[in-house]
Amino acid sequence: MPPLPRAIPSSSPAPGTRAASPKAFPGRIAALAGRPLARCRRLAAGLMLAALGAGLAPPLLADEAASRVVTIPTRPGVGEKILYRTVPGAKATLVLLAGGHGGLQLADDGAMKWGSGNFLVRSRERFAARGFNVAVLDAPSDRQSWPFLEGFRQTPEHAADVAALIAWLRRDNGLPVWLVGTSRGTQSAAYAATRLAPAQGPDGLVLTSTILTDTRNWPVPSMALDTLAIPVLVVHHRYDGCKLCNPAELPRLMERLGHPGGAPRELVLMESGTSQGDPCEARAYHGFNGIEDETVAAIAAWIDANGAPRTKAEVSASPR
Repeated sequence: MPPLPRAIPSSSPAPGTRAASPKAFPGRIAALAGRPLARCRRLAAGLMLAALGAGLAPPLLADEAASRVVTIPTRPGVGEKILYRTVPGAKATLVLLAGGHGGLQLADDGAMKWGSGNFLVRSRERFAARGFNVAVLDAPSDRQSWPFLEGFRQTPEHAADVAALIAWLRRDNGLPVWLVGTSRGTQSAAYAATRLAPAQGPDGLVLTSTILTDTRNWPVPSMALDTLAIPVLVVHHRYDGCKLCNPAELPRLMERLGHPGGAPRELVLMESGTSQGDPCEARAYHGFNGIEDETVAAIAAWIDANGAPRTKAEVSASPR
């Protein structure tokens, strides 16, 4: 495996930060230190209550006809499709990055050959119902067959594709753009965020069911996370049984994130739900099965609380 650009040794804390500990992140990694989860539950509950208002989740926006497939030119001769959903008065645009091989194989009518059950993909209308534009990202046109995004997620070409999409979305609506990845999608989201210049990169980052260890590719904690000066939210299931996403590795991830420039970081541990089948698949705890509403509510509330709107000057300065 080639050396990771700008990475720092996994055993070293990010410069200028303290190593993660229960005291450094009170109530957020308490379960991992053998302490009660009460404070962590209160954190997640507070985020969800803020999002739900009177305690009732907003109705799902079931009008799938409002979604459209758009092909974005990226590299020379290459484009990538997104399933794009806009809502009136949107607060931000979320780019949803599925896990696995990432090859949705979107048809022009929005049908997918793969990935419709992925946590983020199946939750896209939940995000729209909470006031976010949503762009579900497919593999690019030169990666529309096996192995799709496998072996490609951590390449300059993939980062360039994501940069082109971010620029297009900013021109389209002038809103902040957040990358939201799940499972293998966190490797795409974190890699792009750490590789791109601030003007080209996302306004915020959400990592769900993060890849914490990996022998084939760079796990997220091994990336140059200390360079990120944007808000970062980490959402994980306390009982995630996927061997690449062991919750015991979360303190290392939070340590590597640090707090550059005071940018907010948060770890939210979800509980309950049901786990079925392969522990690394979408219907296990890994995919927040049965608690999609609560998980999306927590994410939406955190973005609302920590996302700063882009100014017209910032939008104008974005690469064309």
